[in-house]
Amino acid sequence: MCSDNYDVDQKVLNDRIEELETRLAFHEDTLQSLDKVIAEQDRLLARQQLQLQMLAEKLKSMDLSADELPGPAVDERPPHY
Repeated sequence: MCSDNYDVDQKVLNDRIEELETRLAFHEDTLQSLDKVIAEQDRLLARQQLQLQMLAEKLKSMDLSADELPGPAVDERPPHY
């Protein structure tokens, strides 16, 4: 009778361990996938920041060159007003 209890307890423990190992494997796989996504998003963000910086510099240079052009300023009202 005591042996039966031991066998049942051992089976329950083995089942619990197997369940925990399965969950751990799933969590490790999920973490790996998330790590890949985060790394890709980091590369994308760095690239977008560089593009934004380049666009800001280009816009700034366009503003400077617009100030150098002869003619009315952009903010002036046209003569027909």
